Amino acid sequence: MVVIYEDNHIVIVSKDAGEIVQGDKTGDTPLSESVKAYIKEKYNKPGNVFIGVPHRLDRPVSGIVVLARTSKALSRLSEMFRDGEVKKTYWAIVKNMPPKNEDELVHYLVRNEKLNKSFAYDKEVPNSKKAILHYKLIGKSDNYYLLEVDLKTGRHHQIRCQLAKIGCPIKGDLKYGSERSNPDGSICLHARKVSFLHPVKKVMIEVEAVVPQTNLWTSFIVK
Repeated sequence: MVVIYEDNHIVIVSKDAGEIVQGDKTGDTPLSESVKAYIKEKYNKPGNVFIGVPHRLDRPVSGIVVLARTSKALSRLSEMFRDGEVKKTYWAIVKNMPPKNEDELVHYLVRNEKLNKSFAYDKEVPNSKKAILHYKLIGKSDNYYLLEVDLKTGRHHQIRCQLAKIGCPIKGDLKYGSERSNPDGSICLHARKVSFLHPVKKVMIEVEAVVPQTNLWTSFIVK
């Protein structure tokens, strides 16, 4: 992980693909614990360090995670993420050219807990939630296309599911139709930017995370 921004209330990091944000049954060290250790060491803090997790990023995804350093910041940030007050921009690498260079996608997603997967429908169906995103083509390499995705809603696996629905599964994402996995188990989805009003200071925070330094990511000439 790389720390991008920090103050007394929040800390924003860029996580590597493969890092988990919160503890799970694997028992692997989560990002939240790594950040606690970082804060404890940097500020020589005795006792427990508080780190709250107001949102998640899927394990195989890289990029920005916003964490809270106080319970006040956590409750406010959680509310902001829930209400769509945090603007999130992602970059995704796909194998297939999208139907249009730029479009707004509206689908109805149904989450299957057992499969840990969402399914997209064109019309409302039982137990579905409306999912909206805007994408535009911003780069291409010899074999792949780079899309910038602005999320309007925050649904389970939303970008992965909606892009697959239009025939553009994310590179490495076997669960949503990619032909093969990436060697490191990642998928080529990167949380690139966030902007939001600071939950305590009320100033605008805008940060950007550098893309993974692999040949594929760095091969794109972004328009």
